[in-house]
Amino acid sequence: MDIVLINPGSRTQTYQKLGGEIAAIEPPYWAAVIAAWLRGRGFTVSVIDANALDLTPEETAARAAALKPLAAAVMVYGSQPSASTQNMTCASATAAALRETSGTFVLMGGLHPTALPERTLKESGAHAVLMGEGHRPLLALLEKLRAGLEPGEVPGLYTGGTPGPLPPSSKNLDEDLPLAAWDLLPMEKYRAHNWHCFDDINARSPYAALYTSLGCPYSCAFCCINALFGRPGIRYRSPGAVLAEIDELRNRYGVRNLKIIDELFIFDEKHYMPIVEGLRERNYGLNIWAYARVDTVRPERLPALKQAGINWLALGIESADPAVRDGAQKNMRERDIKSLVRAIQAAGIRVIGNYIFGLPEDTPESMRRTLDLAKDLNCEFANFYSAMAYPGSALYRQAAAEGWALPAEWSGFSQHSYDALPLPTRTLTAAQVLRFRDEAFTEYFTSPAYLGLLETRFGPGVRTHVEAVAAHRLKRRLLE
Repeated sequence: MDIVLINPGSRTQTYQKLGGEIAAIEPPYWAAVIAAWLRGRGFTVSVIDANALDLTPEETAARAAALKPLAAAVMVYGSQPSASTQNMTCASATAAALRETSGTFVLMGGLHPTALPERTLKESGAHAVLMGEGHRPLLALLEKLRAGLEPGEVPGLYTGGTPGPLPPSSKNLDEDLPLAAWDLLPMEKYRAHNWHCFDDINARSPYAALYTSLGCPYSCAFCCINALFGRPGIRYRSPGAVLAEIDELRNRYGVRNLKIIDELFIFDEKHYMPIVEGLRERNYGLNIWAYARVDTVRPERLPALKQAGINWLALGIESADPAVRDGAQKNMRERDIKSLVRAIQAAGIRVIGNYIFGLPEDTPESMRRTLDLAKDLNCEFANFYSAMAYPGSALYRQAAAEGWALPAEWSGFSQHSYDALPLPTRTLTAAQVLRFRDEAFTEYFTSPAYLGLLETRFGPGVRTHVEAVAAHRLKRRLLE
């Protein structure tokens, strides 16, 4: 075996009891793409999805060692900005276990390792950190190892000293994002978010997730997504390549529930509309969700999106207060949010409203206004976040410069973890922000208006399900 790619994770550590039957189990798309890319160049590859298989770091290392690979890469990419950092505690333990139990060359790769390579190398004990997207550094490393050579200096591999620039990104995403090696993944283990399947709460599998683009043209202060690519920007796969991958998922694996991972799928019509039209023609009966911005959705396109199977759009509303959004560099054009949400719903598409409490300019009053806005919009689902300084984000740089307290463990960057530690604001402590976030969650998901919406739109079974979820109370070290 030339290389083993490992997707680490501990659902209990990240989500507490919510990780049992409620949270989604996402396929490690980036690991599957790298596997396909390397396999296409003649290398033998295996993927161990420790998160889906619920393996400990020690169990993961033992499985990897049994394959006797030349290299093992712990891939901490994730499919949303927080997913990389919140998994670093488990990822570092996995890398350390690999060093102890095998003679293989151990790497750490992903968004967080790219943002903090020096600290990652020190904490994990890995031989090297894979910087950026990782394709070509891995290729160069494996060519050396296959030839029996010492790795030496490989551009894009950090082994100490001052980190160099990220390897240049390829503009040809059809080459760098080939049809993923889905055959190397335990496809039967993946399940969609509970809300994604409110129309059929017992049909959360099969499930898959894929990119149609990489990067984001915006620079929101709370987001770290562009740390992996070195700068803001967006690159696209061709619509034909995307549709071919969806064909494979539907026809070979029976996937109906699909997440489009792109930070901003609803952005450039020249990209997303050919995909939408292709899906309309196929009439697969898919259940898709994707991200949009309030200022990128065009109401006249909504019927086509619905016909393509896009049943859910996630909107980054963040705050009711324009000054708070501006302080987070959201740069969102003003628009009647309520009218847009109602237009999306009128087209038969459900809305996930995303809100953040504890942004730098937040006050008790502004956070209350945000919660009131969320309740007034009464979207079919809502995510309530507390502001976190994710490595690679402007907020992380600001926190480091101003000496703000950050979580002692990387798992503390998870919104749902016991060790969660959000940022303070100019007027609020971290504990006040976290308490407000948790109370806002309970207030929203137990409100009669929201529960009535669920029962009317999805039936009494979904209402009962959500009431059971809302009854969970997260344990918080900070609030004890």
